Amino acid sequence: MPKSALIAFLTLSTAMTAPAFAQEAPAAPAASTPAATTPTDPAAPAEAAPAATAMTPEQIVAFNTAVTDFTAGQSAQQSGDNATAVTKYEAAIPAIKTAVESDPSKMDNVNFLANALYANAAAYGAMGQLDKTIALYGESLPYWRKLVEAKPTDAASRNILAGILIQMGNQKLGAQDKAGSAPLYSEALTLARKSVAENATDNINKNILLSALIGASQSTSDTALQTEAVEMSKKMLADGSVDATNKPSAQALTGAPQAG
Repeated sequence: MPKSALIAFLTLSTAMTAPAFAQEAPAAPAASTPAATTPTDPAAPAEAAPAATAMTPEQIVAFNTAVTDFTAGQSAQQSGDNATAVTKYEAAIPAIKTAVESDPSKMDNVNFLANALYANAAAYGAMGQLDKTIALYGESLPYWRKLVEAKPTDAASRNILAGILIQMGNQKLGAQDKAGSAPLYSEALTLARKSVAENATDNINKNILLSALIGASQSTSDTALQTEAVEMSKKMLADGSVDATNKPSAQALTGAPQAG
C-alpha cells in the first residue's frame, strides 16, 4: 500500500443554530440557612458535581449579544464573507464559554459552543488558514465528545466529531507524526463504524469510515486495517459512492488510474 497517499481534508456541514430563546436574568435567590456540617465519611459516595453558578446580569447581556453575533456570523459565512464571519464568531465565543462554564450540564449551551467553534474553524479554513482551523477543532473536541456521549443516537453530531478527529489526524500524519495521529483515527473509526452499522447505505457514513480507514492504515502497521482500507476503496470506486475528497486516496491505495 502506498504510504505517501495524500489524505484530503474531509468537509462536513451541519445546520447550526443559536439557542431559540435568549437568557433571562434570574430571580434573586431566597435566603437559606446553611446546613450543619458533619465529618466526611471515607466510605461515603463521592460528592455530586457542583451546582450550576448563576450568571450575572452582565453575563446574561453578553450571552444575548453573542446570540446576535453568531447569527450575523452565519449570515456572513453563507454569503461567502468569511472574514466578517470570523469577527462575529470570535466576538460571540467568550460569552458562550462563560455560559457553559456556569452550567456545564446545560446541553443547549454546550451544543451552541461546539457549533460556534466549528463554524469559526470552517470560516478560517475557507480563508486558507488551516493552522487556526485545526486549533479550533482541538478546542471544540471536548464539547463534541460531550454532545455525542449525551446523545448517542445523534448521527449528525457523531459524524461531525469523527470528521474533526480525521482532519486533526490528517494534520499530524502530514507532519509525519504517526504516533500522534493514530489515536485520533482510532477514535474516529469507532464513531464511523457505529454510523455505518446504523445506516450502511448512507454515502456520508461510508465516506467518513473510508477516510478514517485510510488514515488509520497509514498511521499504524496493522495489516488488517490496511487490507480493509484497500477493499473498501475498491468497492466504493466500483459503485461510484466514493466522494471527491476520498477518491484520489482511494485510487492511490488500489492502483486505480487517476484523472490527469
